[in-house]
Amino acid sequence: MPAESDIKCANANIRTSTVWTIVLGFAADPLMRWSWPDAGQYLRSMPRFVNASGGPAFEHGTAYVTEGIRAAALWLPPGVQQDESALDEIMALSLNPAITEDMALLRQEMAEHHPSEPHWYLPLIAADPNWVGQGLGTLLMKYALQRCDEQGITAYLESSNPDHIPFYQSHGFEVIGKIQHGSSPPLTPMLRAAK
Repeated sequence: MPAESDIKCANANIRTSTVWTIVLGFAADPLMRWSWPDAGQYLRSMPRFVNASGGPAFEHGTAYVTEGIRAAALWLPPGVQQDESALDEIMALSLNPAITEDMALLRQEMAEHHPSEPHWYLPLIAADPNWVGQGLGTLLMKYALQRCDEQGITAYLESSNPDHIPFYQSHGFEVIGKIQHGSSPPLTPMLRAAK
């Protein structure tokens, strides 16, 4: 079983490898593949999406990886935002026009579900499919949530895969809604109060 000591902050030297671990981990994700059903389009767009939605974690020392970059979690500290203009550009350039409006509505509702008080936000957590089931996600989650608890700050995420909701619930997250528009798969906002 991996240990907490196997977790480190992803710096600029391993940023690309960290992003690709997340890309691999989301390769079968319902929402991501609804967004980019073509494999080539997914592989072109998803790295840019990861950097726009979770990239600030690298600058703030809150991009965490396990040994061998087998799993990664990009946490945004309170007050740190995703790069919305980069996300807008990615969506405009890469989405099928038939889902553009649904995606805009999803993103609008995601913003409405974010807590108004200071919170830690987890836009992305994933493991290389070769390493799923090894406890790496649990290790990453416990590591970050310990910081949330020490600071007494809420944690927030949206689950883009219904199969992962029990995992988040096992770490204290509670479902606070459901986001779905048109043909999109459901997105589940979840909140965890500090312990």
